[in-house]
Amino acid sequence: MKSLLRIAIIGNPNSGKTSVFNKLTGLNQKTGNFPGVTVDKKSSITTIESVGKVHVIDFPGTYSLYPTAYDEKVVFRVLSNNHDPNYPDLIIYIADATQIERHLLLFNQIQDLGIPCILCLNMEDLAKDRHINVNINKFSELLSTSVVWINGRTGAGVLKLKQKVRHMLELNSKDPAKKAFYNPDTNTQQVIEEVKKTVDCKSDFQALLIAHHYTELDFLSNLQKDSVKKILKEYQFNPLKVQVQETMERYSRLQNVLLSTVIEPPVTENNRTYLADKILTHRLWGPLIFFGILLLLFQAIFSWAEWPMNFIDNTVSIVKEFLNQRLPHAWYTSLLTDGLIAGMGGIIIFIPQIAILFLMISFLEELGYMARAVYLFDRLMLRFGLNGRSIVALVSGAACAIPAIMSTRTINNWKERLITIMVTPLISCSARLPVFAVLIAFAVPQKQFFGFVSAQALVLMGLYLLGILAALAAALVFKKILKGGESSFLLIELPEYKFPDWKNVFITVRDKVISFVHEAGKIIIVISVVLWVISSFGPGSSMETATSEAETIAKKNTYTPDQTNNLIASKKIENSYAGHLGKFIEPVIAPLGFDWKIGIALITSFAAREVFVGTMSTIYSIGSNDNTSTMREKMAQEINQKTGKPVFNYATSFSLLIFYLFAMQCMSTIAVVRRETGTWKWPMIQLAYMSILAYVSSLIVYQILS
Repeated sequence: MKSLLRIAIIGNPNSGKTSVFNKLTGLNQKTGNFPGVTVDKKSSITTIESVGKVHVIDFPGTYSLYPTAYDEKVVFRVLSNNHDPNYPDLIIYIADATQIERHLLLFNQIQDLGIPCILCLNMEDLAKDRHINVNINKFSELLSTSVVWINGRTGAGVLKLKQKVRHMLELNSKDPAKKAFYNPDTNTQQVIEEVKKTVDCKSDFQALLIAHHYTELDFLSNLQKDSVKKILKEYQFNPLKVQVQETMERYSRLQNVLLSTVIEPPVTENNRTYLADKILTHRLWGPLIFFGILLLLFQAIFSWAEWPMNFIDNTVSIVKEFLNQRLPHAWYTSLLTDGLIAGMGGIIIFIPQIAILFLMISFLEELGYMARAVYLFDRLMLRFGLNGRSIVALVSGAACAIPAIMSTRTINNWKERLITIMVTPLISCSARLPVFAVLIAFAVPQKQFFGFVSAQALVLMGLYLLGILAALAAALVFKKILKGGESSFLLIELPEYKFPDWKNVFITVRDKVISFVHEAGKIIIVISVVLWVISSFGPGSSMETATSEAETIAKKNTYTPDQTNNLIASKKIENSYAGHLGKFIEPVIAPLGFDWKIGIALITSFAAREVFVGTMSTIYSIGSNDNTSTMREKMAQEINQKTGKPVFNYATSFSLLIFYLFAMQCMSTIAVVRRETGTWKWPMIQLAYMSILAYVSSLIVYQILS
């Protein structure tokens, strides 16, 4: 069976290509990885009239086919290998119409690869606002390509783009021969001809790219690499010199095209982006506005999410009560209600807060503000031994440390990249949010400041800022310890401000929430089953002894039937395998204010931080016969048998907050650090220093507050 035709969407970062991808494919998308690498790939199967189904792939943003960043190398590796499973039959190239000259270099290189291509001038509305006029017919003629005006945000021009795609695919993807924009000198041309004899190439420029990067191409055999190496040595090929010559020649020819087809007035100080940046990137007002936005974010997480969270919490309790009343009183009923439902309930209750977090972050990214935040704090980061690009990882770490650590591949300086990897997990990620939300509710009253800012939001913001300060302090320590070369510099494009495309925001939030529930859910289901087993059974006759002991105490104190049942459940879990495990580590964690039940959660949450809440939900469901109370109500009612006071008091709650703020309790992050550094040395050092920091900080906080 013939595979589907493949359409690649390619462009510079911030060109709006993902918006166009979303408009072309709708919600029928899936996220995966390119074969052999961990770079995200959005793809979709969509239907083109009279052509049928086609496979559309959204490639990472790149500036040229001479890549420096890891993501950029993905585009190069696919386009240099005719037999790559993602090699496109057609390319839709997205260029920012307000930055045409800068965005045409990559397009011009792709043209010389001989792949059929449609050029989309995106952000049509912004171009009109800036009075940028393009003679499309002449522009298309001089570039020998189809050109379409499009607005990825509103969808204007998408129908015409689909018609162009259909027309080119109906031609069986045969593009008319064009004269190459780059004409190499005689020596370079000889290198190209020799490489083409060694490697299967579709064009001269593809052979030239292989000559530049042959050592990085896995699809080449060792024999082919040796042959290319000999060719380059024989002709004294200078890659950097050839790259500069080629780039200058392309820009020279493109400049002639633009001068005869594009009318673009000079940028004035009345430009809205210029005016906005005078305030948003100001040395004083910029940081103040940034922290104001953070405060708004954390206020929204608590205030907007309160009602849906209460609804989910109560619904879970109602479902558990309904099933307990309708199903037989058997072990599988307890496993279902006290194990699986209680565990998953402890995760899905935080969907509203996770959704709000990613809603706000996606909104700011679409708006164009996040790039300003990176630029704003670049100078500060350099003082702590971090690269300007480290800010991308640290900002991303607020969502998840795993993709944040992967983003350090854009940092060429080894020392700066390693420091960034080592400190990024100290930035509070979305997985910590469920833990923070539960514990802050116990530790901080629902007070309002200035009539609209809650004390709980301020504490949450304080925890995030404390994580940032800890990351900077740790970076400073690593800067002193590690030896390395000179600091590098930040080069980042500040895109035009534009009103967000709510469809893009919705798709991002949807994907992130589904990913959170899916990834956490798999772990929760396994751990919930294991927890239920070790919490429902104990060694020898310990469970029968616990029941007898509880009944004796209840009879002596004339407990009601409900009180008796709760006491029996509590004694049984205390004498279960889980109880013995918790009691074993209790002497170590007792100085932190933690009891054996919290100890169980600390152990299980090494799989993932958010598992703490699911574990507590399972433990308190098994340890109580009250199926009507919510998980948070049960935790609030828990009494320390030694002190007679609530377990989750002010001191213990803050101690736990600080512990989870600093602790490296995420096996996935450890695995990613191992893969990125190529050794177990650094993840083990990271685990050790973060665990010590968490324990000592938690100990100090508890001893002071108690």
